[in-house]
Amino acid sequence: MAECESCVRNFGDYHAARQHMNAVGHWACETCVQRFWSEEDAEDHMDSYGHRRPRFECEACDSQFNTFPQARQHMDQWRHWRAHWCASCSRGFQNEANLRSHMNSSIHRGSNIACPFCKRAFATATGATHHLESGSCPQARAVNNETILAEIRRRDRGHLITKKLLTYPSSSPTSSSITATEASWNGSCYECYLCHRGFNSLSALNQHVNSPAHVNKDKVYHCPGRGCVKDFSRLAGLFNHLESEACGAVRFEAVQRNVEGFLTGGRSIGFV
Repeated sequence: MAECESCVRNFGDYHAARQHMNAVGHWACETCVQRFWSEEDAEDHMDSYGHRRPRFECEACDSQFNTFPQARQHMDQWRHWRAHWCASCSRGFQNEANLRSHMNSSIHRGSNIACPFCKRAFATATGATHHLESGSCPQARAVNNETILAEIRRRDRGHLITKKLLTYPSSSPTSSSITATEASWNGSCYECYLCHRGFNSLSALNQHVNSPAHVNKDKVYHCPGRGCVKDFSRLAGLFNHLESEACGAVRFEAVQRNVEGFLTGGRSIGFV
């Protein structure tokens, strides 16, 4: 069924309704009382005078907007995303990932993750790990991102979350350079573990891995998810990615259960 825009007549399909409106001049402006003999005249009128009815509605209130970006801005500002709604907080979120992050925040879960050294409470594994990697724990000043990486790499022999590097970070605390070792020899050349390019000498490989060609050479962690290619320079970044469940590698709860073992060496590397 299709209705005339101006009168109460109904038609079997839109083609019949269109013929009627052309014949009797019943093409209507969407917002004022003017009528037109053709659809094109009605469209020109609405464009010229800004008489188009707003086509995009807010999901939670009666507000209407001419464009979706305007509606999205409104819903972002007032948390009016009904499709991803937190009933207890009366707030909406733009997508499922944002809602999931909210539900996994301290608002709903509290602060149940404790630093294994100073016992400070955190809402997530990400927070506790960043606390230690940044060297902020007053009871573990010697613990930082480098010592954590060294311990994780020692226990992650299957390279579940660490890259299988043929290089190691420089021992100088003030240097961010990477030094290749003889382990990079693959039988025919010295191979760059990042791009697999071959070099005739170890010095040439060292120059290459510390060049702008590999500005992300410090990304030593990788997501364990099958098919996920995300890399991270810090364990906290990896945990944040896993907690989001963006790639479905593990569940949020699994990250929280295993974080203490990752940070203290209490268990082998894995998520159970």
